[in-house]
Amino acid sequence: MDKLVCAVPRAVVLAVSVHCRDDGYPVVQRLVAGTGVPQSMSQAATGDPVVILRQDLLAIRRAVQPPHVVLVLPGELDVLPFLVELWRPRIGASALGDYYAPAPVLAGIDPAAFLAELGCVHHAARLWDGADHTDPLTPAEIAARRVEAADGLIVPTPPNPAECRAGGVAALARHLNPSATLAHVCRQAGPGLELPPSFLLPAPHALEEWRARLEPVTMPRLRPGTDQGVSSVRWRARRPLHPERLADTLATVMAGVVRSRGHLWLSSRAEAVVSWRSAGAHVELREAGRWLEPGAESAWRAASPQRRTLASWFWHDYYGERRSDITFTGAHLDRGRLCSALDAALLDDAELGLGSEGWAGFPDPLLGDLPR
Repeated sequence: MDKLVCAVPRAVVLAVSVHCRDDGYPVVQRLVAGTGVPQSMSQAATGDPVVILRQDLLAIRRAVQPPHVVLVLPGELDVLPFLVELWRPRIGASALGDYYAPAPVLAGIDPAAFLAELGCVHHAARLWDGADHTDPLTPAEIAARRVEAADGLIVPTPPNPAECRAGGVAALARHLNPSATLAHVCRQAGPGLELPPSFLLPAPHALEEWRARLEPVTMPRLRPGTDQGVSSVRWRARRPLHPERLADTLATVMAGVVRSRGHLWLSSRAEAVVSWRSAGAHVELREAGRWLEPGAESAWRAASPQRRTLASWFWHDYYGERRSDITFTGAHLDRGRLCSALDAALLDDAELGLGSEGWAGFPDPLLGDLPR
């Protein structure tokens, strides 16, 4: 925030804290700083954070023209779905897009705290996603999502050139989010412009990009090569996976993996997109929607343009868009071992010939107890 204010001295800062409760709306505290902005806006309110912040931003727009607003969001929010809800036009209400052009989403990374969070999977928290509380998420998952949601990542320059932790965290961040611009800045606030100019430019198609990144069927960019021992491996397949064999091979697949995400075609749930996410030592699989089917016009219209393009690109006359696609990131990953283990969990020709009715009878220790 200090670096942004130095770069745009006349910016209005709207800093938010959200105190979630077990049920009901959270308590939203706002702190506003900037010339011409009424200090009465700095207060707490209980309610929908999307509604409260939309009203605040419109009030700032009326008080200061043209405003540059630095919106500082807390860790209690699931950033991407929250921004989608905040920016989504509503019938009969003023849309933020009529008054503001969103700039890139920036995230600061403290190396020591980030590594500690990635190693923490022993408790969970529920974030506010713009409509409700999320399902329980581990600190490792929350930390990974924060990096993956950003368009720009800010990592402090290590005070000691021999300090390798910051360099290792920067390498990990590049692999977790290859599309983001990474900037190194000194920890001390100062007048010098250290942020890339792209951090301050409008992002006119931001809402569409946020929506596309939340699709259950996505293809995150893969960063090639190895940086300070960190590498990424992508595995893809057009055959469905046998759930029991997949469960048996998880220990082999996840050795050395810090973060993985993608989607599966699981034979026991042939009609469902199964999302795959892991952060630290925690792996989560859950149903995340349905595959697009021929003639399902409403589902095709609801999908993002990016998903419709990918579905057309990968379309198979028999399988449709069904496929598995997962990206693994970690230290010293063995690509051959990882991919061979997952390949061995695919259905063989005899199993494939049973069809979806036969697949439904396969033992499923992963999702078998969940309703279909």
